[in-house]
Amino acid sequence: MAKAKTAYVCAECGASALQWFGSCPSCGSAGTLTESAVEKQTGHRYAAEATKAVTLEAVEAKELERIPSGQAELDRALGGGMVAGQVALLGGDPGIGKSTLLLQALHAVSAGLPALYISGEESTEQIALRARRLALQAGALRLLAETQLERILATLESAKPRVAVIDSIQTLWSDTLQSAPGSVAQVRECAAQLTRHAKRSGIALLLIGHVTKEGAIAGPRVLEHIVDTVLYFEGDPHSSFRLVRAVKNRFGAVNELGVFAMTEKGLRGVSNPSALFLSTHEKPVSGSCVLVTIEGTRPLLVEIQALVDAAHAPNPRRLSVGLEQNRLAMLLAVLHRHAGIATWEQDVFVNAVGGVRIAEPAADLAVSLAVVSSLTDRPIAEKVAVFGEIGLAGEVRPAPRGQERLREAAKLGFEKIILPRANTPKAKIPNLDVLPVERVDQAVQLLRTL
Repeated sequence: MAKAKTAYVCAECGASALQWFGSCPSCGSAGTLTESAVEKQTGHRYAAEATKAVTLEAVEAKELERIPSGQAELDRALGGGMVAGQVALLGGDPGIGKSTLLLQALHAVSAGLPALYISGEESTEQIALRARRLALQAGALRLLAETQLERILATLESAKPRVAVIDSIQTLWSDTLQSAPGSVAQVRECAAQLTRHAKRSGIALLLIGHVTKEGAIAGPRVLEHIVDTVLYFEGDPHSSFRLVRAVKNRFGAVNELGVFAMTEKGLRGVSNPSALFLSTHEKPVSGSCVLVTIEGTRPLLVEIQALVDAAHAPNPRRLSVGLEQNRLAMLLAVLHRHAGIATWEQDVFVNAVGGVRIAEPAADLAVSLAVVSSLTDRPIAEKVAVFGEIGLAGEVRPAPRGQERLREAAKLGFEKIILPRANTPKAKIPNLDVLPVERVDQAVQLLRTL
């Protein structure tokens, strides 16, 4: 028998090479080339007919009809619900609750629309046992345990569900490919075939994807480009709180956040997530500052905690959890240069309470004031919230959507808020005292008077 031809395919970008390299020649990623069989080309080339293009004015834009999932927090992350023909990819660590969440959502959808749950990792009996543990009543939800792509497509064609779940995309395989399930070629081909079917038939399709040890969705990067929506399931395995974050969405805003609590009966949406990220202290403690942040379209109040202690090593440590570590080092340098706060002999630890990850620069002022409070051992007064970006020149720059931040702080009973002068509201907000600052040294001086 002739030896099967092989090639080396990159797991990041999907590029192929005839021999192995330490790094991918296309994207430069190290150690991502894996050997796979070369698929035979069976199709014949032919001249295609040109497709007529239309002008933008000739296209009639219609409002998207949303399909509610039964989970309000999941609908928020999706941009208001699912859309016919939408393909969404949900990724997360093993055991974090991906299958549980989508089983609950699909069970709620099946009460009014035909729904199908396809599992390549569990049998129908195992899914039924999990549904019983979650106290899901027997309904019209249909189950299928299958991994072959062609059979799944035939079932979707005959069952004609409005919403379907594939658990998971890495377990599927196609007869047209010789590589093993989970390989780059199989994942890419199965996702492309399912996406084409969903667009053609109008099925809202939810795919569950595995993640690598770095936290990225396993498989080629093109998998995230094929689908319409990419959701990441985040959260500490030792905590009962879970976050669903949208990092790509063609039918809604990105960075939308859905907050869930893991209970004995499955995942439950949290309507007031700000309460999760605020610690309850009997009296004010040093190093604690409340930040008003924005996640997608949702304002949240998050407690930022800082601990500044004398360093017991030649190189002081700078550690941050939930915040960018490089930005922490920059803020410490700005405090030293423009506010006279030196921390070069202290270890600095910063943490965002509740396991939330904050990436926006509007957290700069809250982090800086928490560090100053811990260093001077002077607590920040109760009912005080903070937001604002700090520049390298020491100026406090405005943050977007300041009015929504102010309304959220007032709704939760905060009485004072330190903010950039450019975010000062034109009309007074009831029961909220606004304290604008222009530079970081002014904020430090203001902190001592509260």
